[in-house]
Amino acid sequence: MNTQAPLPTGSVATHGTGYVVLIASAAALGGLLFGYDTAVISGGIDFLAAHFGIGEAEKGWAASCALLGCIVGAMSGGPLGDRFGRKPMLILCAALFGLSGLASALPTTLNQFVLARLVGGFAIGAVSVLSPLYIAEIAPVALRGRLVALYQLAIVVGIALVFFVNLAIQRQGDLAWNQAIGWRWMMGSLMVPSALFLFTTLLIPESPRWLMRVGRRERAQAVLVRVAGEQEAKRELQEIAANLAEPSTGAVRELLGRRYRRPLIIGVTLAVIQQFCGINSIMYYGPSIFHRPGQTDIDAAFWFTAIVGLVNLVFTFVAIWLVDRAGRRPLLIAGSAVQVLALAACGLAFQQQWSGVMLLAAVLVFIAAFAAAMGPVLWILISEIFPNRMRGLAMSVATLVLWSACFAVSETFPWLRSAIGPAWTFWIYALCSLLGLVFICTMVPETKGRSLEEIECSW
Repeated sequence: MNTQAPLPTGSVATHGTGYVVLIASAAALGGLLFGYDTAVISGGIDFLAAHFGIGEAEKGWAASCALLGCIVGAMSGGPLGDRFGRKPMLILCAALFGLSGLASALPTTLNQFVLARLVGGFAIGAVSVLSPLYIAEIAPVALRGRLVALYQLAIVVGIALVFFVNLAIQRQGDLAWNQAIGWRWMMGSLMVPSALFLFTTLLIPESPRWLMRVGRRERAQAVLVRVAGEQEAKRELQEIAANLAEPSTGAVRELLGRRYRRPLIIGVTLAVIQQFCGINSIMYYGPSIFHRPGQTDIDAAFWFTAIVGLVNLVFTFVAIWLVDRAGRRPLLIAGSAVQVLALAACGLAFQQQWSGVMLLAAVLVFIAAFAAAMGPVLWILISEIFPNRMRGLAMSVATLVLWSACFAVSETFPWLRSAIGPAWTFWIYALCSLLGLVFICTMVPETKGRSLEEIECSW
């Protein structure tokens, strides 16, 4: 029998805090695989291109092909999660990550490599919907921002980790060895974190909101009691049941209707803004960006890329610390403003040929601003602003747009850098960030401290 005093709205039972952090961290490991898998290509792309004897266009395709899989995975992840549950789909994603890592380490042709990367891309796209969706649905109100931000933290941990793994692997041999074998070890290293993610997803409970949707009230209540305590669980169950009892015209029609048009526009536009700032040009082509023309030693370029990963990681902790204190909107505004200035400075560094430390400094300011704001806050907002009945579908739409934008940026970066030069390329990214800042100031509301049901009613 529970003898605890009733909990105030938005509070968390002390006995449940450790548990909810644990299961949110387990689900967030999907983000680690996301970051690891998308960034692993940065270390191997030049070696792979030399191994298969491909040019700039095919090189861009090899680097970005996984993103087509991401698009399909993002489009499918939400509806499949709605149909079969969040947990089973997360388990499937973990298995696909491991399979992709093995297959992408063993190809004898470029087409085989592309196929393997497409499988991994599907897992990335699906998990980019399912992990933040799962965390948002299981997290208490007072912790939701920080717990969903764990997903972005896991992404940047994966990115930083793989940058150092790539660095360690490329130092095991000379250029010929890396072109023949090194890149294979880089790709195959994905199997290790995949095994960890698979193990942890087997242990987490199903989302209580999904359980309520499919009529499993007792199981939903058991999860909520363990997460937030008996009194808070009763309150949340009543809110969820009342929300699900509201009449619906069908998920697709309702999502496109007048009531939810604004959150859909916000989610889709923020997804485009996050990618059109050029973040993944740096994550996918880091060593290539920092490598000086004519320089035979590539060690410094890999070290610079590793430093980028560390700064990305450190400033994600800043976001976790601030997001439930300062709020989502102030972080987005401040971060976007700094991004504009930093990207303009990157373009200036290229125009003035300030290679080395000066360029690195400009890039690091941009990375810090992105990691403290746009990087994590996007995932928090799109997991909060959509209604329960269609959250999976709506997040799939927003994430589908995100991966489509990511594909456009990563596919065009080598071409833009060659056609108009790196300076103008980064100035274009600065302009996109400026337009994003205007949109945030005029359209994006604050969601801090409100339950998912309260946010839905506000529309």
